[in-house]
Amino acid sequence: MGTKTALKTIFASCIGTIALFAIAGQFILSALESQIGGVEYAVRFFSYFTILSNIMVLLCCFFSLFLSKSRIGLFFSRPQTMTAVTLYILIVGLIYNGILRFLSQPQGLMRLVDELLHVVTPLGFFLFWWFFVDKIQVRWSHIGYWLIFPLLYFFYTLYHGSLSGFYPYPFINVAALGMNKVLLNSLVVTLIFLFLGLLLIAIGKWQSKRRS
Repeated sequence: MGTKTALKTIFASCIGTIALFAIAGQFILSALESQIGGVEYAVRFFSYFTILSNIMVLLCCFFSLFLSKSRIGLFFSRPQTMTAVTLYILIVGLIYNGILRFLSQPQGLMRLVDELLHVVTPLGFFLFWWFFVDKIQVRWSHIGYWLIFPLLYFFYTLYHGSLSGFYPYPFINVAALGMNKVLLNSLVVTLIFLFLGLLLIAIGKWQSKRRS
């Protein structure tokens, strides 16, 4: 095993372990504080883009270490998939630290898992992508595919919110802001997705050119 392969293995193992700990910790700690339980709690928990993105990071790390030759392993190990997940988890970090951080003050273990989900995992996976993902296959046209998941998430959130009254983030709370404001906020977030996705592609092309 070469030095770079060994470092990639160590890096993926660390990030995957952190993501798993943070997701499990958030699920357990939030359940202890929650006034709801059962299926509704689970649905709400997995309705957060933060949780879904951290799960994707976990899957990418896991399949880069194990079962990488399986059909699902090949999908999560693809540079296109890795870059898309990097985009999602960076958006998590940017929006949380730029908008949502000051809306609550978690303490103790809750603060720890909060920092792991929104700071450590985004930065860690970005560094993994930067140093260990071969981006030569990443194309400008991939940005359109990467936006499908956030758009599906947005429509799901509106639909679920209209039924349950639950909106995971304040800037997409139709009940509090109204649909017009939510659509405007969502357009801004979409533009951030687009800009950051194109920036990642540009970085990938720059790195590929340097290495060649």
